Amino acid sequence: MSEEQAFEMLKFLMYDCGFRKQYRSDMMSLQIEMYQLSRLLHDYHRDLYNHLEENEINPSLYAAPWFLTLFASQFPLGFVARVFDIIFLQGTEVIFKVALSLLSSQEALIMECENFENIVEFLKTTLPDMNTSEMEKIITQVFEMDISKQLHAYEVEYHMLQDELQESSCACEDSEPLEKLERENSQLKRQNMDLLEKLQVLHAKIQAFESNLENLLNRETKMKTLIRTLEQKMAYQKTVEHIQKLVPADALASCEVLLRDLNCNPNNKAKSGNKP
Repeated sequence: MSEEQAFEMLKFLMYDCGFRKQYRSDMMSLQIEMYQLSRLLHDYHRDLYNHLEENEINPSLYAAPWFLTLFASQFPLGFVARVFDIIFLQGTEVIFKVALSLLSSQEALIMECENFENIVEFLKTTLPDMNTSEMEKIITQVFEMDISKQLHAYEVEYHMLQDELQESSCACEDSEPLEKLERENSQLKRQNMDLLEKLQVLHAKIQAFESNLENLLNRETKMKTLIRTLEQKMAYQKTVEHIQKLVPADALASCEVLLRDLNCNPNNKAKSGNKP
């Protein structure tokens, strides 16, 4: 890619796909993603979830680098390239699918790790060291998986839990109204930033649509001109055919011979024109 194309792809990932939220200072989006991954493990792979919980291993210990770098920090380049392809095709939920497939594919080996250190070492070192067949198996599982509804439900659930925690902490601590207003103001600012980013994306899309519309109008004008030219040629062709029908055959043959002579001897054109 050229630098301009690469920048456009980066902009698409950050704004259209929404990855920019991960890199904000409050890391709120990443916290939600870690909660969603934990809930996916709880619902789809309960034994593995329990094993990790018993050893006090939450997703942020191993999955945060996966999400922040889109697996580029630890996994083979060929695998990362495949992940990027599917992200451009399906969006952000691909990261959850890949993470869940990676963990489920090695569930038996993870369950054999008996303590915190062994599990973390396995997840950070052994798990990324995959061969081609394992890579293809994970990619196939990603295409077969559909978790969009669950991800949305888990995000709503996370926000509800956060609201309940804030309400309970306010009731217990009897905090001052100013602190509550500051928290609400912070939330509103975050929502405002989200809306501004969405507005920027929509504005860029409108500009792209306007540019495409202008190109289409230009093409339409060119096509109309071409159609008119073809219509004129067809009219000339019909006129010639009509004249051919009116002119006697011997006179038409003489004209054709004369035209051939002129085409073959263009230098004689002036001379023949001077003849009486």
